[in-house]
Amino acid sequence: MALPLISRRKLCTAFVCLVLVFQTTYGFYLPGSYMNTYSTGDEIYAKVNSLTSIETELPFSYYSLPYCTPQGGIKKSAENLGELLMGDQIDNSPYRFRMNINESLYICTTPPLSEYEVKLLKQRTRDLYQVNMILDNLPAMRAGVEIIGTGEEGMGVISEADKKKASGYEIVGFEVIPCSVKYDPEKMAKLHRYDNVTSVSCPLELDKSQIIREQERVSFTYEVEFVKATLGIVFVIFLRTVRRDLTRYEELDKEAQAQMNEELSGWKLVVASRGMLLTGMILLYLFLGIAAGYVGVRMWTTIKGSSEGWRSVSWSIACFFPGIVFVILTVLNFILWGSKSTGALPISLYFKLLALWFCISVPLTLLGGHFGTRAQPIQYPVCTNQIPREIPARKYPSWLLVLGAGTLPFGTLFIELFFILSSIWLGRFYYVFGFLLIVLLLLVIVCAEVSVVLTYMHLCVEDWMWWWKAFYASGSVALYVFLYSVNYLVFDLKSLSGPVSATLYLGYSLIMAIAIMLSTGTIGFLTSFYFVHYLFSSVKID
Repeated sequence: MALPLISRRKLCTAFVCLVLVFQTTYGFYLPGSYMNTYSTGDEIYAKVNSLTSIETELPFSYYSLPYCTPQGGIKKSAENLGELLMGDQIDNSPYRFRMNINESLYICTTPPLSEYEVKLLKQRTRDLYQVNMILDNLPAMRAGVEIIGTGEEGMGVISEADKKKASGYEIVGFEVIPCSVKYDPEKMAKLHRYDNVTSVSCPLELDKSQIIREQERVSFTYEVEFVKATLGIVFVIFLRTVRRDLTRYEELDKEAQAQMNEELSGWKLVVASRGMLLTGMILLYLFLGIAAGYVGVRMWTTIKGSSEGWRSVSWSIACFFPGIVFVILTVLNFILWGSKSTGALPISLYFKLLALWFCISVPLTLLGGHFGTRAQPIQYPVCTNQIPREIPARKYPSWLLVLGAGTLPFGTLFIELFFILSSIWLGRFYYVFGFLLIVLLLLVIVCAEVSVVLTYMHLCVEDWMWWWKAFYASGSVALYVFLYSVNYLVFDLKSLSGPVSATLYLGYSLIMAIAIMLSTGTIGFLTSFYFVHYLFSSVKID
């Protein structure tokens, strides 16, 4: 595989690709991957995604830099809703491979670099931007400015079912070796695309490397080498790679985790599409509106004693959180538009999101609210006084207890929170989902217990207005999550540079904190409600 890559001192112009495994190999598929079978000579074209950086978190189009463009022009691939929201822009590329044919090829020579292009190249280099490529429907590589593949990455094997289905070769691994080579632009300009060129070795002398300066012309070439492998070799290398990665992951301290622009092992790269995952989450949220409307209106009917005003409640449920997210994203989008980033949402996507919101989420929420009005309200176990009882004065304010209660749920979460934030903002792949599930279950249990204990304490001092206190007792964990996010930005995410990047980070962190507050607060309120119901149903009145 090949990829134009810029370094602090060099512009990469030559590459090597390692593609493994003959069709007789036995094995299995890695999650999220689908490997195609190719015959000798079949052409395979790589695709390119947006340029990304952990320094700025602002994605830019691959062709915003003076790279070689494909014949027939740049064509965008179909992108789903999640990919558009994440700022992905997948385009075709000129990098062509012919299965099982080793060759050294010429792509193009750029026109003389302008002053603007030189400044842009140097700026992208200083900001540690990375090129993201997709090969055979997989994120084939994520090569960075300084850290490149080790040669043992991207290992995979083939399932026996595929051996019966087709014969040929399958792409399961790769190795990337970037080089900076200075060519004679006059001589290279006489060549045509995909003409064979002489294989070169990576020069160690700076005077033989490509220099980026005004009026300089850069020639791009790449080399491809295919290597067959058997299951035994692949399996040994795969186990060694896994063991090395896990050992390294356990030994990294906090500072190294935040600062290192680590190499990304191939087995962590072969994952399901992030865009599809985000799209699925959005659709799940939309269709869960019917459950939200039902629960919200039924609780309203139970507390108020009648279903009057249920439409307003349903509209509030459908619009409160999405409205907050919409406002924050709009502000951030104006910032991205000003930065000319591909992360900015197009106007057409805004209309699509509004259509999903008001044509699916709102009607389903109203439908759920209608079902809630027809459901039997939860019956109180005892009769309540019509005249509210006066609440005695307290020596300490209630909000102090509420804020203090949030520290306990946060204590179950903050250790794992570092790795979650590193996965989101440093581009690392999170794979200990079993441990994350345990942390999530503990968070739910602790939130429920904290709210129940705080509710009981208020009832003991004759404070019958417990519901909002129960909500914020467990929901206050979101405040500590947001403060931890700020701490992570200041002390751990030092690579993030510029006010624009910091604003984006804080905006997305605020959305995450609000979502956590609503979810944990709901857990606390519902648990406290059924606790109070059980408590008074156990009281015997003569």
